[in-house]
Amino acid sequence: MANKEYKICNRCVLDTSDPEIVFDEKGNCNHCNDYFDRISKLTYQGESSDNELKRIVAEIKKNGANNNYDCVVGVSGGIDSSYVAYLVKNLGLRPLCVHLDNGWNSEEAVNNIKNVCQKLGVDYISHVLDWEEFKDIQLSVLKSSIVEVEIPTDIAILSAVHKAASKHNIKYIISGGNYATEGLLPEKWFYNPKDKTLLTSIQKQFGSVKMKTFPLFDYKKEMYYKFVKGIKMVYILNYVPYNKEEAMELLKNELGWKYYGGKHYESKYTGFVQSYYQFEKFNVDYRRATYSTMICAGVMTREEALNDLKNKPYDPEKIKTEIEYISKKFGLTVDEFKEIMNSPPKSYKDYPNDEKKLNFIYGMYKKIKGIE
Repeated sequence: MANKEYKICNRCVLDTSDPEIVFDEKGNCNHCNDYFDRISKLTYQGESSDNELKRIVAEIKKNGANNNYDCVVGVSGGIDSSYVAYLVKNLGLRPLCVHLDNGWNSEEAVNNIKNVCQKLGVDYISHVLDWEEFKDIQLSVLKSSIVEVEIPTDIAILSAVHKAASKHNIKYIISGGNYATEGLLPEKWFYNPKDKTLLTSIQKQFGSVKMKTFPLFDYKKEMYYKFVKGIKMVYILNYVPYNKEEAMELLKNELGWKYYGGKHYESKYTGFVQSYYQFEKFNVDYRRATYSTMICAGVMTREEALNDLKNKPYDPEKIKTEIEYISKKFGLTVDEFKEIMNSPPKSYKDYPNDEKKLNFIYGMYKKIKGIE
């Protein structure tokens, strides 16, 4: 990166902080070109999306007719998952909400989950991780210096919602993932969280405890749940006209939902690593991906995005307190945390991993299913 000339897309705000970005003759990048060529067709399309949503809802109701619940919704207290809970309830579905408690919940997030579920009249369960074990795993991933520091939580969430679905004989998991706000994400900023080999090798090298109770989830378990248990993942926000700001106002007015102060700050750790750790250590600013998606979707102007990007993604006046909090929670001194922070960045490729195997398996699956 040091020798690469800085360049930013003429249409969105992704730039050469993604080392693999490519620009065409108009100065537009491969990411927003891909959005208009492919991703835009996967977002809300009006009547056709409305009809597909009706079909999906009818299918879920039919398959869950004899159960107490017909779908699982993972809830974090954030905007997307809270709105999904609201949406599925209003579509006449009977969700079981599942929350992963990894020890980092903000007070606002906890209250949001309680308020949303109580006011919607839906049941929810909380899957609580063993804090000492999970803390050690998270710390191992930090010490590895890879950018994908949220792999442990991503894996645990997938495991928690699939286990709940299987236990209650539920065939559908409704996810808050969507193309409207998450359609663009450079591959170099994110790696498959289902690579069990990567996580276990990192824990073996940097950890001090064995993973005894941690809920691992890999491609084998995904295949079991999908093909043996018949559990499907549904991204319902792709079938509705989803606007995050409007969803937030609706949640505030109707369900007593409260904002937690920043993107992904429903988890104090996620908010911190995305706004500060990954930005300062890896030059990864997730706002660029989010804003670029919103620009392509027509819900934000490029000028608005560039204006906001003039400011750092974290609050410089509060970051010292956040660093002290994160360090203390990990059982580190601030100096020890800064030592991790200042260690040279690495790639998941520097550790044993199953990238080739996963690419082959998921590539074949997409080919068979005709998925682009």
